[in-house]
Amino acid sequence: MGIRAAFGGFLAASGLAAALVAGSAPPALAAGGGGGDTTPSSAPAHPEDPGYTAGVKAIKAGNYAAAIPLLEGTVQREKDNADALNWLAYATRKNGDPAKSIPIYERALAIDPKHRGAHEYIGEAYLSLGNLPKAKEHLARLDKLCLFTCEEYRDLKKAVQVYEANGGRPAPAATR
Repeated sequence: MGIRAAFGGFLAASGLAAALVAGSAPPALAAGGGGGDTTPSSAPAHPEDPGYTAGVKAIKAGNYAAAIPLLEGTVQREKDNADALNWLAYATRKNGDPAKSIPIYERALAIDPKHRGAHEYIGEAYLSLGNLPKAKEHLARLDKLCLFTCEEYRDLKKAVQVYEANGGRPAPAATR
């Protein structure tokens, strides 16, 4: 029996699950490395760089091409900023180049091996490239990183399921 199964009843009975869903989790449980349905976390690990802020804003507006040079500048100034690398890789992938995003995600994960957003999004990039085994590696890593469950795990798991159901084709970009 896995930890999710063992504690599922406890969470429901204690109300902790509702608190986690409502976003009122204690800081130790709420902390994470980004992720979600459409964009990585906007909470930087470092004081905000103007290029970072502008790059995030461009991504949220769907202007991935404009975000790339802004975030490249941030990464040049802050070489250890895993969040900026994750955003840069995300923008690169969403701009149509999943192959080029892989080494950027890998750099983010070399800095922060527990960066949940980078694990989710590199998994999605691997699916775009037809590499299901590598996507599943990152899904397994998220399964270990997320104590009970987390949005990044659920999102990548869903993407893997859709990929498998579609006979080895990722979901259309509009649904991810």
